[in-house]
Amino acid sequence: MNLANSTSRLSKNLRIWPKNPDFGSQNVISLLKSSQQITEISQIHGYMLKTGLDQNPFTLSKLLASSIQNIQYAASIFKDIQNPNLFMFNTMLRGYSISDDPAQAFTVFNNLRAQSLELDQFSYITTLKACSRQLAIMIGLMIHGLVLKSGYMSFINVKNTLLHLYCVSGKIRDARQLLDEFPEKNDLVTWNTLMGGYFHASQPTAVVDLFRQICGRGLRVNSSTILNILCAVGDLGDLSGGESLHALCIKFGFNLDLNVVTALIDLYAQLGDIDSGRRIFYEVREKDVILWNCMIDKCAKVGLLEESIALLRLMKLAQVKANSSTLVGLLSACAVSGSLSLGQCIYDYVEEEFLALDVNLGTALIDMYAKCGVLDKAIDIFERIKTKDVQCWTAMIFGYGTHGEARNAVSLFYKMEEEGCRPNEVAFLAILSSCSHGGLVIEGMNCFEKMVVEYGFVPKTEHYGCLIDLLGRAGLLEEAYNLMKSLPIKGDATAWRTLLSACRVYGDVKLGECVLREINDEHPTNAILVSSAYAIAGMLPDQTLIQERTEERSDKQVGGIMSIRSKSPKMIKEAGRSTIEMER
Repeated sequence: MNLANSTSRLSKNLRIWPKNPDFGSQNVISLLKSSQQITEISQIHGYMLKTGLDQNPFTLSKLLASSIQNIQYAASIFKDIQNPNLFMFNTMLRGYSISDDPAQAFTVFNNLRAQSLELDQFSYITTLKACSRQLAIMIGLMIHGLVLKSGYMSFINVKNTLLHLYCVSGKIRDARQLLDEFPEKNDLVTWNTLMGGYFHASQPTAVVDLFRQICGRGLRVNSSTILNILCAVGDLGDLSGGESLHALCIKFGFNLDLNVVTALIDLYAQLGDIDSGRRIFYEVREKDVILWNCMIDKCAKVGLLEESIALLRLMKLAQVKANSSTLVGLLSACAVSGSLSLGQCIYDYVEEEFLALDVNLGTALIDMYAKCGVLDKAIDIFERIKTKDVQCWTAMIFGYGTHGEARNAVSLFYKMEEEGCRPNEVAFLAILSSCSHGGLVIEGMNCFEKMVVEYGFVPKTEHYGCLIDLLGRAGLLEEAYNLMKSLPIKGDATAWRTLLSACRVYGDVKLGECVLREINDEHPTNAILVSSAYAIAGMLPDQTLIQERTEERSDKQVGGIMSIRSKSPKMIKEAGRSTIEMER
């Protein structure tokens, strides 16, 4: 209604203004500044075409700048401009750099270089931002050379944007070298950018070293600096360092920044000190939804599910509206622990608060109900989700597979394809696992072939493991063994142990001995499985060991088999245990 009224007033003004002799480009510029919708801007554009104001370069530049929220519309304006100036080119570069198609900025940049216009710092900055989004490091290197040649490296904004490109592209050594060039020009943004680069490159020690250098240079840190160093200290597991940073945050007032508070809670939880995180949480008076989400998620991850539910109720009393992110982590913890009652409490909360069943929340609910044994409820949630992504389909396929309904899993997989959802590697892992547990050899082999041939995925160890398990369960032991030997990647111990387990089921001692030679670890399960294979075949381990002992068999493998009888400490099997939730 407001948009309609605004458009109506705009149309009325455009009809009246031509009658005003004092009407000019300033009125149009003022109107462009207040216009938020592309429909309004298009009306102003039409008026400019009608009155000839589109021939005024300044007014036309302002129209273009107002239009980049819809880059296609801005491009239609730009292509009709006969002699665009530098501001217009930079506007299009900025528009494409923030659009869904940043690669188009490179074409505009090349066209700009072909003109008789001298580029400025904004031309380089916007194009480098497009390079960062596209991870176009080669184009970025070319622009780096142009920047050096033009002398714009002395502009700190250009240097920082280039530094960001190197960091997100994984060129951390080049980023460090860039920081060391013209060190007198570096500002806090420069240091923070490199700190973030080192953190994402999994080099937390280098982050800590940079933080010390910042402090040594007397630079006053900001919240971005603190967030970087907190993450690094968490990865290093340095509790004393975390406590020192906490004190620093209090000293400089960063404990009032909710982002920093959230990072501190996350740090203490990561270091196993959930009590300190809890104290920080309750000291904050005005908590936002992100802070609530963090505390609820951390309690859930350390097994304090009932406390997480209590926090959810407190959140409601504090009149903070929960979102799907609040509940996804909590539902995941319920799924892992098998706590159906708490999972049902969360679902009741969703219903009471009329929370939208978006794809993230719906997927978490499907996973929780399926893992807690309530498949019918998982199916109901799945059917209620209007827009499903690949994670949602995969969760339901896994649900069918774990409940032994392999054919339903296969049908759902093909339905996912029919509805235009492209499966990813995890989806193929789900369907292969389902086929394995359901004994659907042909269907599993077809899906594996589809993954490789039709979708072009390179199978990982997990996919081969499912395929080995599928063949092993079906009794096709020789086929499984030959497949393992012919793999383009080296099979891991888990995959070989899966085949060894199948040899135990079918009492195939000879093949079990061959498989044992391929396993390079001393896991006690290996010897137990081989011993069981002998037992099922009605044979004693000593008989075959004497007959088939060869020089190829290592002492470790022989010792592994014999340790069943000698009870070697290395081969003691740990007692297993499981839990089940009882009605109260």
